[in-house]
Amino acid sequence: MPNNNNHFDNSHFNNDHPDASHMAAQVDLSTLRKVIAASAIGNFVEWFDFAVYGFLAVVIANHFFPPGDPSLALLQTFAVFAVSFALRPLGGVFFGMLGDRIGRKRVLAMTVMLMAGATTLIGLLPTYASIGLLAPLALALARCIQGFSAGGEYAGACAFVMEHAPRTRKARYGSFVPVSTFAAFATAAALTYAISTLLSEQAMADWGWRVPFLIAAPLGLVGLYMRMRLDESPAFQALKAQHAVPHSPLGETLRSHGATIVCLSAFISATALSFYMFTTYFTTYMQVVGGASRTTALLASLGALLFAAALCPLIGRYADRVGRRRTILSAGIALIAAVFPAYTLAASGEWLSSMIGAALMAVGAVICGVVTAVLLSEQFPTRVRYTASALCYNVSYTIFGGTAPLVATWLIDSTGYHLAPAYYLIAITLLALWGGMRLPETADRALDADESTWRTVTPGREQPLAR
Repeated sequence: MPNNNNHFDNSHFNNDHPDASHMAAQVDLSTLRKVIAASAIGNFVEWFDFAVYGFLAVVIANHFFPPGDPSLALLQTFAVFAVSFALRPLGGVFFGMLGDRIGRKRVLAMTVMLMAGATTLIGLLPTYASIGLLAPLALALARCIQGFSAGGEYAGACAFVMEHAPRTRKARYGSFVPVSTFAAFATAAALTYAISTLLSEQAMADWGWRVPFLIAAPLGLVGLYMRMRLDESPAFQALKAQHAVPHSPLGETLRSHGATIVCLSAFISATALSFYMFTTYFTTYMQVVGGASRTTALLASLGALLFAAALCPLIGRYADRVGRRRTILSAGIALIAAVFPAYTLAASGEWLSSMIGAALMAVGAVICGVVTAVLLSEQFPTRVRYTASALCYNVSYTIFGGTAPLVATWLIDSTGYHLAPAYYLIAITLLALWGGMRLPETADRALDADESTWRTVTPGREQPLAR
């Protein structure tokens, strides 16, 4: 069982060498809090946009696509949602390689500005009634810009936090990145609910739906300010001091860590699917299948999202205590056990039952999200950490996350069976368990270890950890 004391482990520090381990010792709690806050706000902006888009999917469908067939318009809205994800792997590779070459801080400053700009643009776009087919094209373009920039955000934010965190509490501190994700969805739900309640249906249709998107502009500026005031991570500073920054991180990543990438990507497939089913699709499911009003669905989602955000730090402590492999197994069990009750309750159309159903789905999604945040950094050495983790994360989120609302809607339309998406989640969870349980235990791995001590892992086989 990993050591879970409340102190930095300084036994391996060498004061005669300016290596990463020595530099990591200088990271105090105040600095760590600033790092977490700066990383979290950019992540908040990213997911706030995705949340607003999901919560307002029905409204967006009415504004940006030809009238006449609401089901087709909703499918087209989710198709644009999925298309934007096609740019995430490209953005992940681009920003990942850049982050491994010039540092985490500068790249994270770029991504937060691009994301905030793209989100603000959506709030300014003319509708189908004004410019016809140019409206959905413009919407897709803005979403693609957002997807490209988001490709470099989450993995970079996780790496930045993890490279500052004490070795025995990486999941505990890393869990605050997923907290910002769920907080973004909760804020989007609360804001959308407030606007829907305060405004008439006509005002909401005319201009109210634009307000949540426009809020991204000031948030982006705050995020940029916070990130530019931070120093580079200790691990990257040490790598740079040793003149060990890679010239071709993508090539090195694929040659040396291909098997790990496959297995980690397989696990992240369940993280992506469960996350988007819980956060984005469930609100639509409550309205379309359960017949709930938009305000009822938003309130139910809000309650479940607040529960998810509060649960993240507890799961972080759990992952540090029992290790990563047991946490992976716990995630799979929680998802499979909860999926049918969750969908059944969400289809009730009642606020309390729907919220309980969403909260049941949240448990597995939170466990997946927290352990994924730390695995992204623990599975790869500093030289290629940003590139490799961004590649894993974004490929999985493109295939399984961005398509989740579209596939779920299509499954119900094709089969006529409202619980069809539950079977899809179970199948992907089994795939995730196959990949996740082949990864080595890394709870006690030192992210700032010298490159020569980092062991290339063979999935499924335990190996000594770098110290």
